[in-house]
Formats: sequence, structure tokens, C-alpha cells
Amino acid sequence: MPPKEADPRPCSIADTLELIGERWSVLVVRELFHGVRRFDGIARNTGASRDILTTRLRKLESAGIIRRERYSDRPARYEYHLTAAGRELGDVLLLLLKWGDKHINPDDPPVTWTHSCGADLVPEVVCAACGEPAREGAHSPHGRGVRPT
Repeated sequence: MPPKEADPRPCSIADTLELIGERWSVLVVRELFHGVRRFDGIARNTGASRDILTTRLRKLESAGIIRRERYSDRPARYEYHLTAAGRELGDVLLLLLKWGDKHINPDDPPVTWTHSCGADLVPEVVCAACGEPAREGAHSPHGRGVRPT
């Protein structure tokens, strides 16, 4: 429990982590990004128990990150698909993949992706205005989450 004097900084990172910041939600999005759509496949590839997976799928659906599509009436069965917002999380996952390949699995990345240009994909965050790497050029924060130092 945070101390009484805690005054958390307003932040979209914190808000996003509140929604998808635990292991099972991120792994569900990963599986959908890989094209795995059915409950049993998602459960097998994430290692999540059925009750945890059901809870995470419902949370992601209510948040508009995934949607269900019925593929069988008897019994009722569903496939899960990323919404536009969920597909955008793919960019975040690719950056996590890049970081993990560099810092955790530098000698043997478990998964690599090929880009449509034919080259191995190396994701990078760049400024939409100038195309330069975002990390090096980020400065002068502003907004309600900025506090004096």
C-alpha cells in the first residue's frame, strides 16, 4: 500500500500498465500477434491457467483491445482477434522483443521476424516529424504529468 503522502505522477505509461501490465495480458496479445486465435492454443502457448486466461481475455475485450468472434454454435466457441488498438500494441511487443534479444538472448534470439522488404526486422522508435530516433531527441517534457525537479 502506498504511503499517505504518495502522489503518483499522472502518466499514460502507468495507465497502460494498469490495463495490460501483467504477464498474461501481454502474452495473450503476443499470441494473437502470432496468429493464434483460439482459447486452447493461447492457453498452451502462454502457460496460463484456464481461469486466469478467461479473466484476462474478458478484461482485454472490455478494454477494446481484443474482440471475440463465434466460430461454433454447439458448443459455443470463440476466436479472439486484435482490434486496431490491440494491433498497435504489436509495436510495443516488437520493442520488448528487440530489448530482450539484445539484453537477455544476445547469442540466440528465440524468434525473429522478416519485414515485408525482405530484411530481418529491427524495430526502432522514430519521431514522426523528422524520422530521427526518438530516444536521442526526447527533451522538454510538458503536460499535467510534469513536476518540478
